[in-house]
Amino acid sequence: MFAIILGWTSAAWAAAPATLTTLHAVHSLSSAEASQALPVAFEATVTYYRDVGFDLFVQQDSEAVYVYYKQYAGLVPGDRVLVRGKTQDSFNPVVISDSVTLLRHGDPPRPIQADFDRLIRAQLVCMRVTVHAVVHSADLVWSDNGRQIYLQMLIDGGYIDAAVNSEDANSLKGLLDATVEVTGVVGEKFDGKKQQVGIAIWVQTLADVKILKRGGIDPDSLPVTPMDQVLSASHVQDLTQRVRVKGAITYYQPGSAIALQSGAKSLWIMTLTDTPMRVGDLADVTGFPDVRNGFLTLTRSEIRDLQVQAPVVPQPVSWRELGAGTNAFDLVSVEGRLLLEVREASQDEYVLVSDGNLLSAIYRHPNPATVLALPPMEQFPLGAKIRITGISMYYSSDPFNGPLASNILLRSFADITVIAKPPWLSIESLIRVVIALLLVVIAVFAWGWTLRRKVHRQTAALAGRIKAEAELERRRSRILEEINGSRPLAEIIELITDLVSLKLEGALSWCEIKDGARLGNYPPEPHRLRIVSEEISGSSGPPLGVLFAGIRPGTGPPPAADETATLAMGTRLATLAIETLRLHADLVHRSEFDQLTGIHNRFSLDKHLDQLIEQARLNAGIFGLFYIDLDDFKQVNDLYGHRVGDLYLQQVALRMKQQLRSNDMLARQGGDEFALLVPVVRNREATVEIALRLDHCFDDPFVVEGCVLQGSASIGIALYPEDGTTKESMLSAADATMYVAKHTRRQITEIPGLLSKPGITPGNRA
Repeated sequence: MFAIILGWTSAAWAAAPATLTTLHAVHSLSSAEASQALPVAFEATVTYYRDVGFDLFVQQDSEAVYVYYKQYAGLVPGDRVLVRGKTQDSFNPVVISDSVTLLRHGDPPRPIQADFDRLIRAQLVCMRVTVHAVVHSADLVWSDNGRQIYLQMLIDGGYIDAAVNSEDANSLKGLLDATVEVTGVVGEKFDGKKQQVGIAIWVQTLADVKILKRGGIDPDSLPVTPMDQVLSASHVQDLTQRVRVKGAITYYQPGSAIALQSGAKSLWIMTLTDTPMRVGDLADVTGFPDVRNGFLTLTRSEIRDLQVQAPVVPQPVSWRELGAGTNAFDLVSVEGRLLLEVREASQDEYVLVSDGNLLSAIYRHPNPATVLALPPMEQFPLGAKIRITGISMYYSSDPFNGPLASNILLRSFADITVIAKPPWLSIESLIRVVIALLLVVIAVFAWGWTLRRKVHRQTAALAGRIKAEAELERRRSRILEEINGSRPLAEIIELITDLVSLKLEGALSWCEIKDGARLGNYPPEPHRLRIVSEEISGSSGPPLGVLFAGIRPGTGPPPAADETATLAMGTRLATLAIETLRLHADLVHRSEFDQLTGIHNRFSLDKHLDQLIEQARLNAGIFGLFYIDLDDFKQVNDLYGHRVGDLYLQQVALRMKQQLRSNDMLARQGGDEFALLVPVVRNREATVEIALRLDHCFDDPFVVEGCVLQGSASIGIALYPEDGTTKESMLSAADATMYVAKHTRRQITEIPGLLSKPGITPGNRA
């Protein structure tokens, strides 16, 4: 037994990893080895320290490493320290430190004179270097590490960035276009796939940025260049070399781009070729490397389809995995509930809810020059559970700031598969049930108090159950309900900004409507916040406004939140709200006004007539109703065509309206029939005077597209309450007198209450 225990103990000691005591040993680790949290204990010299983000770089001879130490250490470059901790896998092996002990003060290592080739090839990662560069931009920016000066610089060979630990805004102007010597630590910029996309120099103080030669021209003294002529100042000397890659085609949009995938690696490739290619074929591609939206890409590419099938199997992913950015340009599949389908000018968009988050799947329309007609948008049942397959696309790449905003690019409608029908119990079905029950309650209200109370109790019980079942989706669905209701647009926009604030952990959110108001929680001191924004796109035409969020410095959103995705969700809801309510307003106008003449229609007349009868009954008042029928209007259409007839009706409506007071209401009943409500009238003689004015407006001929028309009309008058006390009796009385006037053609002086004049006499063409 003792021997067995001794054997176990020996095995345990043998399995314990050895402590790494040099930076060379740390650098020699593979990603898999670094992820095993191997112990380290080494001495090194500090080359950079910033306590805001607990960033520490140390160097040991010709090796350097990044150390994360989440405690205030008060170090300065040149300090000799003892670092204890464990390794961790990152873009390169890093150290997570348990303790950093100051041994002594000293001088920092002599910086290496660096060129672009050594920097971009990652030969000087974490090393202290000096570069000569020309500053193209200098700004104070917010980041997770607080406020810093951020420089974008051009060196011989390419562009690099520098982050300087300073908030001196007065120094920014003097840096623009200056030739500078920058001393700092080399850092790499990566995308979510751990691919290098650039170089950044971490600079300890502003004193490490030495101006060798100031810019030749003060930017404020530059002449103003017309916006359409700015390209005249462009000049590029590009030594970028063409590279060749090989993989399977997973997406192809002729004349625009392809996606190429090889194993876990994928690449977005921009090309003008429109040669037919088959998705799934192996392809040889040559092009020039570039970085777009923080991701690697090839531009100005040439593609050769090898005609060999090597289909890529889509990788199932969740919304959270998409947000990590590790699947950029990969062929993936994701599942969710279909929420919305929208056809746009250049693409079809399917919005689904996946893991409680909104996600868009986009099918881009073919080039109109290559298709005879665009096929109809493929329709799927809303609420159904679907699986979408396509290329994961991202708006930007920043793996340090939580989930990234993404969508799925579809190859065809076949990339959408319905895997479960919509549940019968959904928000939409529940809303329809509630509306149906309310209509039933209204319909049977007259049946008696007992039945009404019984239905009310049943409705209340059902509403309670609905509320309990829909609570989890209440906040998001409420906005969609309000858009389809009658709530004012300003209140709906404020609900959207409240939803954005909730998802961003209490960040202030507001919206600026184009040519409209600012709504939401606008901060009193916006300059103290980190502001992010997203345009509210219209389905067609210019943007509808901008949605903003103000993040307090140093707090940031929680890991589960994503600023860009949240703002994208908010802007989609805002677009839906603005366009839906504008459409509703237009439909209301169309329901009450005649589209040809612009005056009220029959529906509007009936509504106002009911109101006038009710007011006259309460106030013992009188009012007049006129029926006006154009004489011989059919001859105009027969002789000159319906277009001349329509223009003639427009001129008739305009002339009659000019004879009326502001509170008189002229309406078109249909065809050549009009009606007039006169709410203020003294007696029948006053109505006759109005009828005479209407009659005289036909005295002058009408000139319509070269046709001279001499028009006339038959007018019937009904007076409340003398000729009727209900809507039907008033309409019948006015129609009857008009009918008599048309068929007897008597003068108004011969028959009280009637007015007639000879019909339209078509004239000669002008």
